[in-house]
Amino acid sequence: MKSTSQARCGVRLRTAAGLTGVLLLAACASTPPPTASLQAAHQAISNAERAEAGHYAPAELGEARSKLASADTAVSEQKMTMAEQLADESRIEAQLASAKTAHVKAKAVNDETTRSTGTMIEEMQRKSGDLIEEMQRKSGDKP
Repeated sequence: MKSTSQARCGVRLRTAAGLTGVLLLAACASTPPPTASLQAAHQAISNAERAEAGHYAPAELGEARSKLASADTAVSEQKMTMAEQLADESRIEAQLASAKTAHVKAKAVNDETTRSTGTMIEEMQRKSGDLIEEMQRKSGDKP
């Protein structure tokens, strides 16, 4: 009876070891690449480039590109969690570059509008003064 009991114990032990091995393999299985995060970062960089961020926010756009390259490297090294984090950081940097570009462009438009308005006010004041002088001359009044 001892040999039957030992055989059963051996079978149970092998089964338990096999299940443990399967569970460990499942736990250690590689995480899939963060495809959505990588695509979002690529799209954000493309948007920033179309908005001319290379001219208005080159540091931020450069940082976005650098982080995306690091994310791609992390994917090739099977460091998926790090790759996702870097891709998200890249997307955020590209969005910052786009926002800074939009701000600089809007400020330039605002500054031009302010200058134009100032010029129009000066011209109106000059014309008003000329009109008053002309009216005074016609009426015979002198200032």
